Amino acid sequence: MSNSLLFAFVVFAVVMFFTPGPNNIMLLSSGLTYGFRRTVPHIAGITVGFAFMVGAVGVGLGTVFIAYPVLQTILKYGGVAYLIYLAAVIAMAEPPSADKDDRGGRGPMTFWGAAMFQWINAKGWVMVIGTITAYAAIAAFPWNIAIQVGLSLILGTVSCVVWALFGTALRPILTSPRAIRAFNVVMAILLLASLYPVFMDA
Repeated sequence: MSNSLLFAFVVFAVVMFFTPGPNNIMLLSSGLTYGFRRTVPHIAGITVGFAFMVGAVGVGLGTVFIAYPVLQTILKYGGVAYLIYLAAVIAMAEPPSADKDDRGGRGPMTFWGAAMFQWINAKGWVMVIGTITAYAAIAAFPWNIAIQVGLSLILGTVSCVVWALFGTALRPILTSPRAIRAFNVVMAILLLASLYPVFMDA
């Protein structure tokens, strides 16, 4: 394996993991609304779900989507519909309440919900396709795919924890229910804005 190519992949992964996207925006909002501890299953679902997706596509599942492009279209627009729903849920989430354990009615996203979401996450697919195709020299061998999956787990975990902690750190600052509601509305708008590349690619 070329060290320079591996370094290039790590840079690519860091940029993709840490820049704003649907996962990070939802984690930021969840950290604020529910706190870090209750957001942990969401974090685990994202990291494990995405790493599994990298491995599955790397070992050949991607050829199914190449052979049947309609599946890509279904996932694409199914993901759009689900993101619109999530944006509405975030915008309407109740602010944290000191006297209630269940803050926000719906509650934070579950492990399985977050893991399955990766399959309809447009940015996730951009990352997977870039990982497997642009860095084909790394992904050409099973051992190297395992390296990519391992790096995805590590970088994904760090990124998710940082974004969730950022949201949690805002809890002492955004104490007004109106401010929290406004913040969640902004997050919902940013989540909808993340759909722009999807429609540009349509």
